[in-house]
Amino acid sequence: MKIKYKITLLLLTILVFVNSIETKAADSVINTDPEKDKILVYILRNILTRSHFVVKDMNDNFSEHVYKEFINGLDPSKRYFTQKDLKDFSVYKYKIDNQLLNEDLSFYNLVYGRFIDKIKIAKSLYETILKKPFNFKDKETIDVDYEEVPFAKNEKELVNYWRKQLKLSTLIRIQDKIEKQKSKVEKDKNYKTKNFAELEKDARAEVLKNMDELYVRIEELEHDDWFSTFLNSVVSAFDPHTTYMAPSIKERFDQDMSGKLEGIGARLQKKGIYTEIFELVSGGPAWKEGSLEPGDVILEVAQGDKEPLDIVGMRLSDAIKFIKGKKGTEVRLTVKKKLDGSQKIISIIRDVVELEETFVKSSIVEKDGKKYGIIDLPKFYISFDEKDYRDSAKDMEKEIERLKKQNVTGLLIDLRNNGGGSLKTAIEISGLFIDKGPIVQVKYRGEKPIIKKDTDPKTQWKGAVVILVNEFSASASEIFAAAMQDYKRAVIIGGNQTYGKGTVQSIMPINRFTKYDKDLGYIKMTIQKFYRINGGSTQIEGVYSDIALPNRFSYMKFGERDLNGALVWDKVKQADYVQTNSYQNFSEVINNSKQRIANDSKFKLINEYAKWLKKKQDKTSYSLNYKIFSEENKLEEKGAEKFKSVFDYKSDLTFNSPDYEIPLIKKDSVLGDKRIAWHKNLSKDVYVYEALNVLSELKINPKNQFAKD
Repeated sequence: MKIKYKITLLLLTILVFVNSIETKAADSVINTDPEKDKILVYILRNILTRSHFVVKDMNDNFSEHVYKEFINGLDPSKRYFTQKDLKDFSVYKYKIDNQLLNEDLSFYNLVYGRFIDKIKIAKSLYETILKKPFNFKDKETIDVDYEEVPFAKNEKELVNYWRKQLKLSTLIRIQDKIEKQKSKVEKDKNYKTKNFAELEKDARAEVLKNMDELYVRIEELEHDDWFSTFLNSVVSAFDPHTTYMAPSIKERFDQDMSGKLEGIGARLQKKGIYTEIFELVSGGPAWKEGSLEPGDVILEVAQGDKEPLDIVGMRLSDAIKFIKGKKGTEVRLTVKKKLDGSQKIISIIRDVVELEETFVKSSIVEKDGKKYGIIDLPKFYISFDEKDYRDSAKDMEKEIERLKKQNVTGLLIDLRNNGGGSLKTAIEISGLFIDKGPIVQVKYRGEKPIIKKDTDPKTQWKGAVVILVNEFSASASEIFAAAMQDYKRAVIIGGNQTYGKGTVQSIMPINRFTKYDKDLGYIKMTIQKFYRINGGSTQIEGVYSDIALPNRFSYMKFGERDLNGALVWDKVKQADYVQTNSYQNFSEVINNSKQRIANDSKFKLINEYAKWLKKKQDKTSYSLNYKIFSEENKLEEKGAEKFKSVFDYKSDLTFNSPDYEIPLIKKDSVLGDKRIAWHKNLSKDVYVYEALNVLSELKINPKNQFAKD
């Protein structure tokens, strides 16, 4: 595990704005369609104040939020505005609420106009700085925690900000080049090396090239894109999941969420100027390869052994074109890892991504003479267009029935990385494990909670159940896990707590509220909140595991609780339900597992690794002295060596497909390959192994009682 300070263009962020804005250029400060902007402000203001789950007063606090969000949205790295600019802007700091009530855009026009002027100056600024070699003997540092770094006092200090940013980017590239040279010399003693000055010159040239490419893309942006940033600073005052989507953004959003995935099998999203992994498709090429994770940033894309293409700042649709490709071809992705910031080149062989892998699937494992079923539920899917089309509840019921025929004695349901989906299917799946009763409470603004129930008295599975979760288990996953926990129907094991998203959003076309003929885009707005049947919200808190397992996210800032402006946790009246009393030894099994985990050397190492990752996450200051920078880099690499084998694990368990799938695999080699890869991963999964230990110890109480209506 070789850690590098590969911050690359992250440290040269010129533009990070809300909701991945991208299209064409702003040649002037003048708004070409002020009527459209005023109509958007008017309609959004009325929709949000009347229909959003939260009643929000448009007051001075609201105004201050918009003020900060818009300025930081345009200049998150403090590379354009100075404190003098902020003094000019501050005239409107507590007046924006009143301006919005009158569709007055004076604040927006002032900040936007100043920003455009700064953009025009920036190009000559970085070109001038990069003309001369940097002095890497000076003992100076740079802090990259931009939320805490103040805006420059004046233009002179602003230039110094730029200089440090560019110097660090150059230094990172020099370090990388030196390491590559060493590697090549080890392989070829006759390899001709370059001295430091030559490498420094090459590194500056590369930084300049990337900056030029970035500014070409910045110049493609137009007024509507910048105005979207402003609108998102307004709507985000209600909560972080409420966003404005311009027509082009909504089009790409639909495309990303449609399930029509090709190439590497990953859903991508824009985060500012970066292309980020949003989700991996289970069974896809990237999933099989195993190195990519949600939150990783793709910096460069290479076709086979060709030169990599820098995609930082590229439109998402354009980046996807380079990442996609024909089945059997290789794509090499230069990736910045979310967890530790290290850079890694990941080679993936493209393939057709079967949508089948987003559906329920199962495996059977034998442990201590007993059979257990593993059910992977990647999402709570449903088709609202086709009533007879498969959904996760129907598939889950069918899968359980198949496993019952093979005499499994317990079920392990894997909800890791399940971001949610259909509330309806979450309720129906919960109902498969109880006879009938309340599952979740749903509350609209200003109304009493509505208790959603399972009304079917049939219990599909009466045996032992363990549910495996992590910090990416969210929304509908949390509803299902919470219901099973409240009924004491299942043991919840995994991360300390799930994501904590207890809200529901609705996407509405803004033109629905006006006769205005131009496309105004869409509003994604929070309209409901979820509550457990015990009365507590899943918002912020999520679901705490009965058995918490150390993992790489244990000490990280992660989840709904770490989002600015997230809705608060609260509670409502408990629903009328009775715990199932399913197990004779529920508490004993949990205590046994906790003791095993505390004494297990593998989990101890994982816990140390999690602390190390947290320490790296908290590090924001870097030396700009080459010698010190290099020494720090070596120390990081030495520290990482301890955790090189942190997730190396191999159980003695063998996982197999259920009987019904065997003839399908014989006909479909692709399906067979997917199952082989999945079963191999299961056998190397220490979390699955401990979950199966728990499952094997649970003893069903023959006198259990299921929930009453």
